[in-house]
Amino acid sequence: MAPIKTQWTRLIRFVAAETGRVHIGQPVDPNLDVGLAAAHGRPIRAFEIVGSALDLSAQVTNTVYTVRTLLSPISNEEIKVVRCLGLNYSDHAAEAKLAKPAFPILFYKPLTSLLGPLGTVVIPRAAQPVKEHLPDYEVELVIVIGKPAKDVSEADALDYVLGYTGANDVSFRKHQMAVSQWGFSKSFDNTNPLGPCLVSSGVIKDPQDVKLKCTLNGVVVQDGTTAEQIFTVRQTVAFLSQGTTLEPGTIILTGTPKGVGFVKSPPLYLKDGDKMSVWLSGGIGTLVNDVKEERTGLRAKL
Repeated sequence: MAPIKTQWTRLIRFVAAETGRVHIGQPVDPNLDVGLAAAHGRPIRAFEIVGSALDLSAQVTNTVYTVRTLLSPISNEEIKVVRCLGLNYSDHAAEAKLAKPAFPILFYKPLTSLLGPLGTVVIPRAAQPVKEHLPDYEVELVIVIGKPAKDVSEADALDYVLGYTGANDVSFRKHQMAVSQWGFSKSFDNTNPLGPCLVSSGVIKDPQDVKLKCTLNGVVVQDGTTAEQIFTVRQTVAFLSQGTTLEPGTIILTGTPKGVGFVKSPPLYLKDGDKMSVWLSGGIGTLVNDVKEERTGLRAKL
């Protein structure tokens, strides 16, 4: 099986100022961090891509559009399923004083948890007061599957990867630690920023050499590398494809490095008015998101 080849190298999805419609494109400036540029109101121009993000024959054109609103590179309609690994970094397991897992710890998220590069992360009433529920940040590398993968070997696993993007897996530790299944605690609406760029696997040839950072209110709280992953991208794709077809549009969050808030002394938690950003190397760029506490609704006692 040959690796996936795309004409584009970095793909963004956006509303164009010229048309008012959603397009996909490749940034004109190959070195521009589009997430930071969007957050600071700087101009972003992109060559239109004809086709869809999952269309392996999509073509980059000479038509240039100006980005009015930057969106997640993969739309919710294109995403088949959101699979996530927990406790997948050696340094994170050590700081949490937890044993390295023998097998990948897998959980799922609903599409409603996802939001865009500049979207506001909402702490729901179900996870308040925040000092008790400990809303937490997690910078993560995201795998995007580009062709059906079933029972693939580790040697061939990267051949099924369309590209990589970034995420912030905002987690609510009280709900997480109360049960063995983590899905509920990581699935609240509008809590998982995704993007800003989808970088082709032809550009990021070694996914175990990606740097990741998370900054909270101007302070760097996570500064890691995917070299610390317990289960590599190859191992993750091979393991999850056992007896299960990973369809094109499957996205896989691969865990977070050390520096999370709930293990700090005193614990560091997200709260109303916070500003956080996560950055990934390789051309993926920065997600910049505000934090807001929901003011209405019902909260069930845990």
